[in-house]
Amino acid sequence: MKNPFLAASGTFAFGEEYSSFISLNDLGGLIVKGLTLKPCRGNYPPRIIETPAGMLNSIGLENPGLEVFITQYLPQLRRYSTGVIVNISGETQEEYIVLARELSRAGGITALELNLSCPNVLKGGMLFGTSADTIKELVGKIRDSCELPLIVKLTPNVTDMVELAQAAENGGADILSLINTLRGMVIDVERRRPFLGNITGGLSGPAIRPVAVRAVYEVCSSVNIPVIGMGGIMNLHDSLQFFMAGARAVAVGTANFVQPDIIPWLISELREFLHNEGFHSVDEIVGLALKYRGGDVC
Repeated sequence: MKNPFLAASGTFAFGEEYSSFISLNDLGGLIVKGLTLKPCRGNYPPRIIETPAGMLNSIGLENPGLEVFITQYLPQLRRYSTGVIVNISGETQEEYIVLARELSRAGGITALELNLSCPNVLKGGMLFGTSADTIKELVGKIRDSCELPLIVKLTPNVTDMVELAQAAENGGADILSLINTLRGMVIDVERRRPFLGNITGGLSGPAIRPVAVRAVYEVCSSVNIPVIGMGGIMNLHDSLQFFMAGARAVAVGTANFVQPDIIPWLISELREFLHNEGFHSVDEIVGLALKYRGGDVC
């Protein structure tokens, strides 16, 4: 990666949609929207609503499917020097395996991000990502059928993320990404019914950042593979919290809707911060907060 800033899956479509705002070559990496084996129409509308300090979405993994991605979108993405990471999701273990195998053969893809954490689908997604045993088994099977680096995206909608992170590592994951959205709900008081067509959705944005930073801190303290941190990053200060919690890279999501050119801006801001603070690279600030374990009150 040229820099530690990625565009998060589900917030950057397939990249071209943002090319009029920024140069995609500036990104550290581009994680495309969630891809399934067959085309998916997604959930019934309404599918998105703004919330205090955040956004609730229930897109439901709408995408054109594997074949269309490989034949129409991937050739366009190969024109850029930025690493392309494909986020994949399946209703069955076999669908994950087929996706991983075919994408591994396609060429022009840097890594796969296994979506084991989407809260907005009835099958697959988070259903695979809440059991440590299931995660280890699934990651292991995909590892056996795919040579690309595997990133496992974890859900915060569980009791213990560390257990799941360790299971992914033991299964053969190369990298972890966290957190995905928190499950939430908005009620339309005037109509006396849930606002979203799918009733619940995934909460993202600044409202979830403290939860995300805590999760990254705990997972980075417990695994030996790199972590990509995400969840409510809106400025450099937010990014620095994730780096100091142990993340080696960060993914920017909801902020892309507010400020489409935010990632190049963050790259420039980080460069200036490191220079002003006397650091030679971002590696020098990664995990600084892990050294502090707290002290006694008395």
